[in-house]
Amino acid sequence: MKLKNPFFVAEISANHCGKFLNAKKLIKCAKDNGADAVKLQTYTPDTMTIRSKKKFFKIKNGLWKGFDLWSLYKKAHTPLNWHKKLFQYGKKIGITVFSTPFDETAVDFLEKLNCPMYKVSSFEMTDLPLIKKIASTKKPIIISTGMANLDEIQSAYKIAKKYGSKDITLLYCVSNYPSKNSDFNLNNIKILKNKFKCRIGLSDHSKDNSVAIAAVASGAEMIEKHIALENQKKGLDIEFSLKGREIKDFSKSIILAKELARKNRKEIIKIYKELMGKNKFHRNKTENKSKIFRRSIFITKNIKKGEKFNKTNIRRIRPGHGLPPKYYEKLIGKKAPHNMFAGNPVKKEIINKLRIS
Repeated sequence: MKLKNPFFVAEISANHCGKFLNAKKLIKCAKDNGADAVKLQTYTPDTMTIRSKKKFFKIKNGLWKGFDLWSLYKKAHTPLNWHKKLFQYGKKIGITVFSTPFDETAVDFLEKLNCPMYKVSSFEMTDLPLIKKIASTKKPIIISTGMANLDEIQSAYKIAKKYGSKDITLLYCVSNYPSKNSDFNLNNIKILKNKFKCRIGLSDHSKDNSVAIAAVASGAEMIEKHIALENQKKGLDIEFSLKGREIKDFSKSIILAKELARKNRKEIIKIYKELMGKNKFHRNKTENKSKIFRRSIFITKNIKKGEKFNKTNIRRIRPGHGLPPKYYEKLIGKKAPHNMFAGNPVKKEIINKLRIS
């Protein structure tokens, strides 16, 4: 899939604030201010997590402190019955609309809408069964890599390739909300490009344009940024979103950065030296606290000792207290070594007990 370089993806996320008209306005705002595509997020609270008052599901820090996960996703989600109309509206005004599916049912749903490409969230990047499902559509796939080390990125990339993806974009991402400039190591872009030989971009949660400018100068070919409406004050992602005319300024700045980089890339990189960071693949330790929002395997129905694990009694959901998703398919059909109770994570000790690897 040939894309403009740099390709600017405007992320709506939860900034529609539960109003369909706002979602349409955001798509129009993106189109009018220079974005190349608009991205939605496709999930329901029940496909993200389970409704539980257990401690695992309470958010203790950050922008969304005090929410339990189910309530946060209930407030943030884009209703499924909006999607068809939003896809049609994007087509009508001449801008590509696509989405991030957060589970396999969302992929099936989006396929019926002929979604042109797919994005994998940083928090779902370790959910290899989901990547396998998306890759099987044979459509372009964009994978955000927040929090991930090179081994985790390689695992996701290999699964995507193995199951049919021929057009893969990896986005360097810092999973802090909002991200500070000191969190970035933009040399990671060059390292990813050299290692994976594919399109590399940036998913940017910072609060100014400098990170994206330096990223484009470093070779980023796609930039994703959250957007909001002009003068919008409320929204779950408002702290790190471009508002109204700021979108146009951002779009112009990354195009200019590309033009200047053609003439003197080294000089631009020198100006943004602090953002470049170390000459090895590096992540700021501040990202580690976000790993708790990755998916993991949880018990969703009580399981008796000797009962087999199946797709109704265990699920891959947020948060990340349990066994990583890569073990999910290996668990299915195995017998529980002891009684297990709904709402609890499947512990890592089970790997040895069941002799799975």
